[in-house]
Amino acid sequence: MGFETEFNSVCKFKSEQELYELLEYGKGKMVKSGFRVFPTGQKVIAYTPGNQAIAIVRILASIAEINFQGEEVTQVEMELVRKLTEEESRVQTALAYEMFFGERE
Repeated sequence: MGFETEFNSVCKFKSEQELYELLEYGKGKMVKSGFRVFPTGQKVIAYTPGNQAIAIVRILASIAEINFQGEEVTQVEMELVRKLTEEESRVQTALAYEMFFGERE
């Protein structure tokens, strides 16, 4: 059992519903598998499930636990700082592919 560290600039959503709630209501949470450490209090770039940069968010809380099904999960609560402009999204997405996601298909 151990913690996996997330990159300080990446907060990638796996669920369209979790992303929608963040963008619609200004606050939201996501659940990640495994124990992970997110930079609580810091601003990070949020990415869609399709790896596109979409917004700047502030991490409010990161809670790692074993759920009732016995799975290691991390819940991350965040607030929307602002959506990215089209140009910012394009540049951040290109950088993320080079640094984190690997080559585009």
